[in-house]
Amino acid sequence: MFTIVAGTGYTGRRVLERLPADEAMGLSRSPVDTAHPFHVFDFDQLQSLPLNLPDRYAVLYTCPPDGEDDERLQRFLSLLEPAPTRFVYISTTGVYGDCNGAVVSESAAVTANNPMAKARISAETILSKAAKSAGYELVIVRAPGIYGPDRLPLQRLEEGGAFLTEGDASPGNRIHVDDLASCCIAALCEDTPAGIYNVGDGDNRNATWFAAEVARQAALPEPRRISRAQAEKEFSAVRLAFLSSSRVVDTTKMREVLGVTPRYSNPEDGIRASLLSERP
Repeated sequence: MFTIVAGTGYTGRRVLERLPADEAMGLSRSPVDTAHPFHVFDFDQLQSLPLNLPDRYAVLYTCPPDGEDDERLQRFLSLLEPAPTRFVYISTTGVYGDCNGAVVSESAAVTANNPMAKARISAETILSKAAKSAGYELVIVRAPGIYGPDRLPLQRLEEGGAFLTEGDASPGNRIHVDDLASCCIAALCEDTPAGIYNVGDGDNRNATWFAAEVARQAALPEPRRISRAQAEKEFSAVRLAFLSSSRVVDTTKMREVLGVTPRYSNPEDGIRASLLSERP
């Protein structure tokens, strides 16, 4: 089935490159170096798509919300005529809010305890209503923190940026970008049941451990560790909100239904591969 990758940024570009060139097309507001068919498309301005849609096609939508009403998403949905057969949306595990370290599955309630989570929950609701109205299959991929080449905390470590002490840090949830791309490709498959999928590497060591491992492998100084009380003075409101949400994301459905076993289930391997990709 033909696939439209709407948003070819960090994750979307990797998905596009792994799809057959004659069965996929990318849409993005900025040019991308790719051999695949591609259109520059301003999601906030144009009133029509720069292509004729086939009778059967799937969409992978990677664009972030532009607010609680997500007019960007609503505008894009209004241009899909005929409607897609399947729509895959990358959301976030942040929609679960602060669960005090509890394990959360896809059936857990969502909580809009910060603007980012609120916007994602709204986008999921918009899509659920649109899919039901138009009759297409909807797959929501709830992703945790994404890392990979050029997405490691190298600059923060080099500049002596602070991290929480291990005792104050919450459980970590993360996924290597290549594993997220694999999840997206599986979600686009017609044989994959529609629904919501939590994705992640299954390793829940905290962000301070992760930073220390990056530092070790990159031969950088150990991360500077501070208490949560001190972090409230140093960290931005956005970072504090992120660190205040504690949960362990259950990825059983990703493995057993989506059929994806992460290549980098051990983040030590993912960090090593990412550093190697960054070196000239």
